[in-house]
Amino acid sequence: MHALKFEEALAQLEQIVERMEGGRLPLDESLAAYRRGSELLKLCHQQLSDAERQIQILDNGSLRDFSVSGSEAR
Repeated sequence: MHALKFEEALAQLEQIVERMEGGRLPLDESLAAYRRGSELLKLCHQQLSDAERQIQILDNGSLRDFSVSGSEAR
């Protein structure tokens, strides 16, 4: 099984939330969905942390606020 990309994991997480919010899942399916959602959330957080570390490395160890001025956006 391949590692999920961030976008794939987030899409699956959104589907789980929609199913759970519908309130029609049996208890055992709700527990399984919650467990899977927790795994996906952890994966997303890890991938975001990894991306932040890569940005810090590329930006000489500091993570700066990103802002786009009118002249830079063109």
